[in-house]
Amino acid sequence: MLRSLKDLDRYTLAATDGPIGRVVNFLLDDKHWTVRYLVVETGSTFDGRKALISPNAFREVDWSTLQFHVSLSAEKIRSSPKVDTDRPVSREFERAFSQYYQYLPYWEYSEFLGSGSNASQIVGALPERCLGNPQQTEPEGHLRSAKELRGYHVQGTDEPLGHVADFIVDDKTWEIKYLVVDTSDWWFGKKVLIAPHWTSQISWENRTIAVRVTRDFIEKSPEWDVNAPVNREYEVRLYDYHGRPAYWATTEPHDAVPDPIPASVKLPFHPPSIPG
Repeated sequence: MLRSLKDLDRYTLAATDGPIGRVVNFLLDDKHWTVRYLVVETGSTFDGRKALISPNAFREVDWSTLQFHVSLSAEKIRSSPKVDTDRPVSREFERAFSQYYQYLPYWEYSEFLGSGSNASQIVGALPERCLGNPQQTEPEGHLRSAKELRGYHVQGTDEPLGHVADFIVDDKTWEIKYLVVDTSDWWFGKKVLIAPHWTSQISWENRTIAVRVTRDFIEKSPEWDVNAPVNREYEVRLYDYHGRPAYWATTEPHDAVPDPIPASVKLPFHPPSIPG
């Protein structure tokens, strides 16, 4: 099922031996657009102790009680490698984190594990040759704070389109299926969804995400009702409007989808101001 990531910010975390904290943020992989970690506040509001939890540890998510249940003890979580969530999470930390929990490093086995995070369900099926021959380690990580990305300006080919207000995530694979774009920056506005692989350029310096569509195109895009779930009927209308092959009906990699505008065209950045 597809869910709003912002709605999950208020969930609590339940270890095997009881509650341990609450979810305060998510770290997203901006290469595969996947949730890699939950940021959990394990201490009081005053001491600020935080820990990262991988979706690999999930046993179940209880949507009725707003709890993530994980297959880890409270002590195991509290003794995990310390992380400073105010700074970028380094690959060095991720490696220590993976070794501590005995997880496969997702960045070395992405060809076999896919873009989804839940490697624990797949690792047993990997042939030994894969486990013994990881891919060359990427020199840098691709982790971004969901809280930081909310508010990034979304730039069209002609005019600013709005800003990122939220993310829609698949609660099975933890892939980010859509960016929620709030267009109220430039008119009374509405919220529309844009798939991450429809974006063309991200400027971390300018806090801007570029999309190869016009403002008029987005203005006429199917509106997303924040009070309604993202269902297949809405997705069909959205993909038909954008003229893109549906992800549920094709095995073609997203990167292979033809871009209507040549990649050589460099988009201008005109970050608008966000009200409030």
